[in-house]
Amino acid sequence: MNIPTNLKFTKSDEWVLVEGNTATIGISDFAQNQLSDIVYVEYLVEPDDEIKTNTTIATLESVKAAADVNCPLAGTVLEVNETLPDAPESINTGPYDAWMVKIELTDKAGLDALMDAAAYEKYCQEREH
Repeated sequence: MNIPTNLKFTKSDEWVLVEGNTATIGISDFAQNQLSDIVYVEYLVEPDDEIKTNTTIATLESVKAAADVNCPLAGTVLEVNETLPDAPESINTGPYDAWMVKIELTDKAGLDALMDAAAYEKYCQEREH
């Protein structure tokens, strides 16, 4: 399982890369592996939307299940990854390249609730048994 050390993670398996006031969000390797072959991506937000912590930003469908992607931080949507609806399988082949949404953070306090790579790896291992 690939868990980059420069990212933060949620218990609902989203990853977050924070650069200055911008947060890039996607789903983890663990999540894409649990979903299996992702065949559909639908965004529920668009640029300039103001979103609150835990807002559902996208819905994913795979051959096994459907899943919501939640934004673990509050902010303003800067950009959605327009390539994913046409190539949803890229989430399976490169979950850390296949980001979904970039937001401008309005409150960095939410970062404290996120797990670092080591804590997330332990959390994933606990769920595999």
